[in-house]
Amino acid sequence: MADWDEILRAVGLALGGDREAGREALVIAWEGTRESDHAQRCVIAHYLADLQASLEDEVLWDEVALAEHAHVADADLTPVGVSAAASLGPSLHLNLGDGYVRQGPLREAEGELDKGLQTQHVLPADGYGDMVRGGLDRLRSRLHEATTG
Repeated sequence: MADWDEILRAVGLALGGDREAGREALVIAWEGTRESDHAQRCVIAHYLADLQASLEDEVLWDEVALAEHAHVADADLTPVGVSAAASLGPSLHLNLGDGYVRQGPLREAEGELDKGLQTQHVLPADGYGDMVRGGLDRLRSRLHEATTG
């Protein structure tokens, strides 16, 4: 089983600029999880999505992250400093909605935007919450342009 320290080291590599090493470490961490390790799989998939070379693979990992998130309880994410699992949901919907806009299925993108907007009230009043709320606003604008433009 992959442990949180291993996952956080992999995320740190990816966020620190070494995307390839981060991706490789996250894949190894993923391979060390079990189907029941929903919180770990959610976090790994969330970060792996951003490290994919193709939009198709990015969207697939975003879909996996969101599917795993459905089985995550608050206490499951405390090792990574997230006190409320629900606060990760709007970001996951944002990422998947963004991928769908870039792929083209706008109806699916609208659905993800709606879910993100409906759950944004759980976001903390901090930089992370502001970032996700801003991303949802930008996604709304992009969708509006794509459907009316």
